[in-house]
Amino acid sequence: MSVEQLTLPAGGDLEKSSARPSLGIFERFLSVWVFLCIIAGIALGNWFPTLFQTLASWEYASVNLVVAMLIWAMVYPMMVAVDFASLSHIRDRPKGLIITVVVNWLIKPFTMAALGVLFFEILFVDLIDPANAGQYIAGLILLGAAPCTAMVFVWSQLTRGDPNYTLVQVALNDVIMIFAFVPIVGLLLGVTDLAVPWETLFLSVVLYVVIPLAAGAATRYALIRRSAGVADDAAVGRFTAAVKPFSILGLLATVVLLFGFQGHIILDKPLLIGLIAVPLLIQSYGIFLIAFAAAWAWRVPHNIAAPCALIGTSNFFELAVAVAIGLFGLNSGAALVTVVGVLVEVPVMLSLVRLSNLAKPWYDQRA
Repeated sequence: MSVEQLTLPAGGDLEKSSARPSLGIFERFLSVWVFLCIIAGIALGNWFPTLFQTLASWEYASVNLVVAMLIWAMVYPMMVAVDFASLSHIRDRPKGLIITVVVNWLIKPFTMAALGVLFFEILFVDLIDPANAGQYIAGLILLGAAPCTAMVFVWSQLTRGDPNYTLVQVALNDVIMIFAFVPIVGLLLGVTDLAVPWETLFLSVVLYVVIPLAAGAATRYALIRRSAGVADDAAVGRFTAAVKPFSILGLLATVVLLFGFQGHIILDKPLLIGLIAVPLLIQSYGIFLIAFAAAWAWRVPHNIAAPCALIGTSNFFELAVAVAIGLFGLNSGAALVTVVGVLVEVPVMLSLVRLSNLAKPWYDQRA
């Protein structure tokens, strides 16, 4: 299955929304670009280890500066599209939002932590170095506590989701993430007997969520004010289209960099990569089925149910990677897990997009 098979037909209301840009060549061939960057990162990391060691040393307060700049470039354009005014419509159709909040914040982080303990402290205990088990669990916790923001708009479009409702879901998740990410991660790291560096956790949330979100909101306000409030969607759409190449380059460069840092481990220990992928796959498909089934049982329309389930399944891997690097270091087991999360996520999400589209008739009959 390829992304281009899932492209929406031309025209229609969906493509008129600034929150839902039409698919370009990047989104249509997303899996191809990411796969090529993964290969490039692994190759470059093994060919030029000194270069990547130098890049890894450019950090301040446990935050890698190169990774930080790339993540800002990647996240900021998407944050401009987040309209917090849309939160005023939460009461209009609350079911999808309730499912999103419950799955993302009351189920997903805890099931991910439980799977980490199950596999790395019990089932895989004879296959891994016990000294690294805690870090692998920490990496899973960081992924589980960071629901996706940026790529949600792509997954939503591929399932013909309601663009305005998706925007509300993203905005609500971003607000909750500011306040809930640190306490949940701290709680779960504490439960799993890992040291909780609260200072670095707070700094990471400020750097990778609060600052890009504030910059995006300020930019959106300035664009609307410049247009005197007239056709503001068009103004925001033009701006996001203009800066979108930087977001794309940020994503691709981040993938190359991350796999460059971990490339030697990926080649030297393919079994370890496979072991890490197991709980990630179980979590991804399990969380999707929970959310999708709950939406079906509650008669949520498909154009809300599909993005709702996909938001819970996908991860804000940029935040997870950055925090893992800040807490445990670039070459840590936790950072490796978050990088494997990137490797697993794209094919998994595309398969779930396909499953969501196949299930649409059952939702239409029940709605």
